[in-house]
Amino acid sequence: MLPRSGEAADELPGNTGRIMMSALRPLLRGSTYSGMLLACLGALASLPLLPFAMLPALAWPSSPYEVQVLLTLLVWAVLIGVTGLARTTRRALIVVTRRLLAVPLPDPVAPRRPPSALATEPAAGTPGTDRWRTPLWLLLHVALGWTGALVSGLLIVAGVALPLGVDARVNLFGWSVQAEGGWWTWAAALGCVLLAVAVCAVVTSALRWLAPRLLGPSSAERLALASEREMLLAERNRLAHELHDSIGHTLTATTIQAAVAGEVLAADPVAARAAMRSIEESARSALEDLDYVLGVLREENLGTAPPRTLADLPELLDRLRHAGAVVELTLSGEPAQVQGTPSRAAYRILQEGLTNALRHGAGGPIEVRVATVPDGLELSVVNRTGAGTGVGTGPGAFPTSGHGLPGLAERVRLLHGEIEAGPDGPQHWRLAVRLPVRLSA
Repeated sequence: MLPRSGEAADELPGNTGRIMMSALRPLLRGSTYSGMLLACLGALASLPLLPFAMLPALAWPSSPYEVQVLLTLLVWAVLIGVTGLARTTRRALIVVTRRLLAVPLPDPVAPRRPPSALATEPAAGTPGTDRWRTPLWLLLHVALGWTGALVSGLLIVAGVALPLGVDARVNLFGWSVQAEGGWWTWAAALGCVLLAVAVCAVVTSALRWLAPRLLGPSSAERLALASEREMLLAERNRLAHELHDSIGHTLTATTIQAAVAGEVLAADPVAARAAMRSIEESARSALEDLDYVLGVLREENLGTAPPRTLADLPELLDRLRHAGAVVELTLSGEPAQVQGTPSRAAYRILQEGLTNALRHGAGGPIEVRVATVPDGLELSVVNRTGAGTGVGTGPGAFPTSGHGLPGLAERVRLLHGEIEAGPDGPQHWRLAVRLPVRLSA
């Protein structure tokens, strides 16, 4: 339905006011004038290069004046562009532009070079056009700075001279203003000042539009930022696994040991003291793991992680037996020949499997099997499930976080292994892992 004529007449002044306010808003912002300051700083920074740019023209004095001017401008532009090739120049430009234009520009990141790449090879993912973005920014920055400074300066001079009655004529791009007195002179002076402000707004808007495109992250820097972010997430994920496997296991075992010590404290003080010693050993081991994780989070150089390997498996099983668990270990082959990352990963996998058996099992023996086969290491943990009187059931049963098995699956996947977890018959749960390893001699 079309509005009535009266409604259209009422809406017209409101629309006009909104349009005028949107047009005047850039003129009232402080960032408009800080952007013009940035443009003027670029123009002033190019002045030291001007004497060097004039040398070719001075060496050719017989050339026409127009040729000398054109040659000077061309050499000047080349010198300005070459200045922008320096990495320090780009860093300084980003800092100043981010401060005066209020544009979110991240600090430049050096693209990562593969370790095997030669020093003369360019970094991967670095297009040839990326290195010319900073020189292009400098050229446009200087051009906008000089244009804006000259035009706005002439307009401001005209705006000040006209009301003072200066007998002068100002010519600008074919438009002339002459002081003749009267209200027209004041109107022309106000128009000159407003035009000078508008020039500042246009220059600032142009710089704000160009800055992210020419000073923002290049494709190679985006790849470097994504790579750093991926490495950070991978490190956090690994630390989360370490905390979940080591600290979670220790807290589970310690809780069970404390409960056993409390039950036998009066009847069997020797067993209670043994349980307390086991709690002390578990807590000390957990503190070592925790110190390492906190050191990595604080970016401290603490060396490598605590070396928990398959050689530490008997100590782990002894702590569980002190907690009242029945653990049966079966070794096959030569597990001692498994070294390095596979051995550490195998220890953490068995630790998590035993932790789950303590938390959610129904008592009875926990069967642990470690076997070396050709080109592989097989691990398994089998425990009873269902209703029972085990340490993992009853009112004080441990809650589940849901991160254990997914974390194990991810750890095994990173080692290109295989994992199976699920019921093994009606009353048992089985965790089986196979890791591809190369046995040491």
